[in-house]
Amino acid sequence: MPGEYPVRFGTAELLADADHPGGWLLSVDGIAQSYVDIDDPEHLEFEYVRRMGDVIDCLGDGREPLEALHLGGAGCTLPRYVAATRPGSRQLVFDADGPLIELVREQLDLRSVPRLRVRISDGRAGVATRHDDTADLVIVDVFRQASMPSDIATLEFTRDVARVLRPPGAYLLNVADGPGLIFTRRVTATVASVFGEVLLLAEPGVLRGRRFGNVVLAASGTELPVQAIAGRAASAAFPARCVAGDDLKSFYGKAKPLTDADGMAAPMPPPKILRRGASP
Repeated sequence: MPGEYPVRFGTAELLADADHPGGWLLSVDGIAQSYVDIDDPEHLEFEYVRRMGDVIDCLGDGREPLEALHLGGAGCTLPRYVAATRPGSRQLVFDADGPLIELVREQLDLRSVPRLRVRISDGRAGVATRHDDTADLVIVDVFRQASMPSDIATLEFTRDVARVLRPPGAYLLNVADGPGLIFTRRVTATVASVFGEVLLLAEPGVLRGRRFGNVVLAASGTELPVQAIAGRAASAAFPARCVAGDDLKSFYGKAKPLTDADGMAAPMPPPKILRRGASP
């Protein structure tokens, strides 16, 4: 089971977690893609994934089933989490790497996740096939060669996500950025131009521009449980800041929404992060 496997976008590696039975790290070309706990799907190892899980837990009563759409699958950590914490949820994953998904099916017990479907497709193309008002939750966590495809950060794509979401639905987006957070500011401005409420979650060092890291954006056409999410972020093992309201507007300031015509590339992690196999 542990070992290297050829996949569409490089070479995947599966490593067992010696300190956590049931835990597996999935990497592609040395870049961590997913951490999966087969025995305990509610265990979220990566900090940014835990923040996404906290947002999901705060939606509604925290237990009712969701219609969830995921762009980017890899080990399907969050689909497993939603299936475990919200029994009866129906979920669809779009992932462009067919061999990687087949590896996860065979080696990481993906077939055991109830009511989960996976389609091999580019994420943006997949969203375009969905009907209006059919999802309660859309999660976008897509990286290729450690960089986020810029076409899933644009105004045109964000509007398509809003089309698919039901009015109280939530949109979660993982962005990776470095000092200055120029890309994140533009992505935030993009999301805020489409959704009525947006918040940002990030580790303070990342937010201050001290290091490259993950920023989670959450958005809704109605309201988000900002206080509940902020409380979870502040009390986490690795605390994160929650930025919303006027503070968020100050964060993105005069940044312009990204469009398909802009062609702005997402930033790449610095070489030292790539060398140590950190998560994007």
